[in-house]
Amino acid sequence: MRKRKNKNAFVAVEYLESDGPFDSPQNFNRVNLFGKYVIFTPDNDKLTLTASHFTSRWDASGQIPQREVDNGNISRFGAIDDTEGGTTERTNLNVEYNKQVSNNTTIKTNAFYSHYAFELYSNFTFFLEDPDNGDQIKQKEDRDVFGLNSELIYNTFLGSTELKLTSGVSLRHDATTDTELSHTLNRVTTLENIQLGDINQTNAAAYVNADFEMGKFTIAPALRLDYFKFLYTDKLSETYSAEAETKAIVSPKLNFFYNANNNLQLYLKTGLGFHSNDARVVVSNSGEDILPRAYGTDLGAVWKPFSNLVVNSALWYLFLEQEFVYVGDAGIVEPSGKTERYGLDLGMRYQLTNWLFLDTDATLTHARSTEDPDGENYIPLAPSFTMAGGLAVNNLKGFSGGLRYRFIDDRPANEDNSIIADGYFVADFNASYTINNLTFGIAVENIFDVEWSETQFATESRLQNEPQAVEEIHFTPGTPFFAKAMVTYRF
Repeated sequence: MRKRKNKNAFVAVEYLESDGPFDSPQNFNRVNLFGKYVIFTPDNDKLTLTASHFTSRWDASGQIPQREVDNGNISRFGAIDDTEGGTTERTNLNVEYNKQVSNNTTIKTNAFYSHYAFELYSNFTFFLEDPDNGDQIKQKEDRDVFGLNSELIYNTFLGSTELKLTSGVSLRHDATTDTELSHTLNRVTTLENIQLGDINQTNAAAYVNADFEMGKFTIAPALRLDYFKFLYTDKLSETYSAEAETKAIVSPKLNFFYNANNNLQLYLKTGLGFHSNDARVVVSNSGEDILPRAYGTDLGAVWKPFSNLVVNSALWYLFLEQEFVYVGDAGIVEPSGKTERYGLDLGMRYQLTNWLFLDTDATLTHARSTEDPDGENYIPLAPSFTMAGGLAVNNLKGFSGGLRYRFIDDRPANEDNSIIADGYFVADFNASYTINNLTFGIAVENIFDVEWSETQFATESRLQNEPQAVEEIHFTPGTPFFAKAMVTYRF
């Protein structure tokens, strides 16, 4: 980092290489480049320029069936198809300008560009569909994203009522070329093109939000208008085929805040939103289920019983008119009907000393489909209980670090809860010591070396030597005990 009067610059570089814990080397590498430049004008306007680039490649062992681990044919870190893997990259450019127009008016504007590309090889079902060549698929995308956001914040009074008015507009355009789903063999041979085409999607929006402050009570109504245009050009069609659909939707919200005293705030948040669908599905379904409604509400409190303790709690509810499930090996998004979720969130932040901090967050959730009979209405992989938190040390005579944990309960992997995705408790540790511009650190993942699964799905698959398919848990293993050392120099 380099600082001068009214300006500063920051540059960071990261390179990571690893074979991972897998029986087949992962050959993973990642490069991250990041730069930021900030300048203030004599009028205290702020201009920020940000640029970043990320690139990575890897070989993967993919999701493996639990039965092959149980019978000893492969280890938890083994593979059925170790030719999976891929490459990805992203480049981001952002220009942001904040201007204080007057004592009560501020304008914030940013323009951005992002280029994203990936090529991913996966095999979820092994030899279910193609007993000879296997079911490996290739997913490929090359996407350019252009966008602009502008927001005006205006503070005034309506009589004796303080009013903060926030209004804005945004525009985003996504353009992809040769978005592909293909059936492949050993990551080399393309056996069949399943989908191939170009996607152009535009989203324009405008919104306004008003905060009416009346003593201890604040009312905040808001309204947002979104317009979408979906365009898909199918390159597998024998004739030119470009289909388009458009949709506009208005999303209102209404929030209430009550500051009971300096240590307690109560709130009620309500709003309507939407769940957007895949552009290819939108045009193929002739505009059905483009932007199904989402209804949500939160009733909560922020409480500070002591000067060094903050407690957050909330009861919440979410209803979706249509839930979508992406089926990667088929290249489709399937509607799964109406769903509802409700639950309780509880969080705590406690400062034990000037340098020692404790935090924890827990969530209880009930998630069900509303259109299926009881016992067959579970939402696959929706957790019922999660918890995360830890203990942190901040700059104790040059030392910093912490102990972090995360927990997720067992959860249904299919609609009737006959297949269970196992929960886990994992803890990580990090510590560092700073001398002048040098920082020496160590990070340990999974300090108790527990066996846990990072992803789990109830999948129907068939191995090459099996006469029929089996539906069960397929998983990718979580990181075992792993330690790394770091040295950082700031200049």
